[in-house]
Amino acid sequence: MSIIDFRSDTVTKPTPAMRQALAAADVGDDGYGEDPTVNRLQERIAHLLGKEAALFVPSGTMANQLAIRCQTQPGDEIICEAASHFLDYEVGGAAALSGVSTRSLPGDAGVITAAQVQEAIRPATFYFPRTRLIVLENTHNLAGGVIWPLARIQEISALAKGHGLRMHLDGARLWNASVASGVAPRTYAAFFDSVSVCFSKGLGAPAGSALAGAKEFIETARRFRKMFGGGMRQCGILAAAAIYALEHHYERLREDHALARTLAEELARLPSLLINLNSVQTNIIKIAVADKQADCLAAIAALKDEGVWVTPMGSSSFRVVTHLGIAAGDIARAAEIFRRVFRQSSF
Repeated sequence: MSIIDFRSDTVTKPTPAMRQALAAADVGDDGYGEDPTVNRLQERIAHLLGKEAALFVPSGTMANQLAIRCQTQPGDEIICEAASHFLDYEVGGAAALSGVSTRSLPGDAGVITAAQVQEAIRPATFYFPRTRLIVLENTHNLAGGVIWPLARIQEISALAKGHGLRMHLDGARLWNASVASGVAPRTYAAFFDSVSVCFSKGLGAPAGSALAGAKEFIETARRFRKMFGGGMRQCGILAAAAIYALEHHYERLREDHALARTLAEELARLPSLLINLNSVQTNIIKIAVADKQADCLAAIAALKDEGVWVTPMGSSSFRVVTHLGIAAGDIARAAEIFRRVFRQSSF
């Protein structure tokens, strides 16, 4: 039985052509700044995002944590949406590595307002933490791949500038946001002091992310990357996969979005499942069971037994993610399996 793995877009494997690019990579010691493929990737990312420089790092978590460490001091406070990735899925790194606290705000499908941010900014009083950084996430993972409206970003950016605050964009799935919205990555990035992007999610590379910003900021990030254990040597092998992914897998993100929409519309017909189709904007479907007394984990286990793997998101919901490893035929087969498992309101 073949597996249809909807758990995440991180489960993709390098294509044969990507493996050839890996094998053919021109490499050097990146600790000395001498890996030509890494340098080429960093220059390309800086250009794509309209920034002065970029830094290749092992993971999106490290990119986000470097951005926080470089733009805050211990005791500072970060403003973010309450379900932000760096808050929930980066092992408390902001507190452990940077000594900062967070002020999280409830979002509407992962999106907060300038008015909320204004209210959250601390007065300049000695007994309050200093508000220093605002972190936004586009697309928003836990909201179901929702795209931040550009106008909302502009409003928050203007507010941040007025208060002398820094802005960081967790753009792990910025490529998805850009392809779906038609807004260029550099247009989104223009409102942020730092931007992280990922190559191992929708683009299908085996590993790697990048952090972009001003030259001085990136030099500081390079120092902390070494401190955090993220310095690599002949990592042009990974950079080559990222370059290949940008050149060959970027536009095909539209296919992932279309397949997610097709599956979401099929599953929304099942009375036992709840799906907000308005939030299915990219490659993630957030699904809840209608009967809160039903054993959702048992249903997820039943799906797995039939070859469909999903990620539980609490006791009564789960997530489906389309990606490079999912084809149209998988969607049709998965829809039929979902219908069998969820044909009744309880399982």
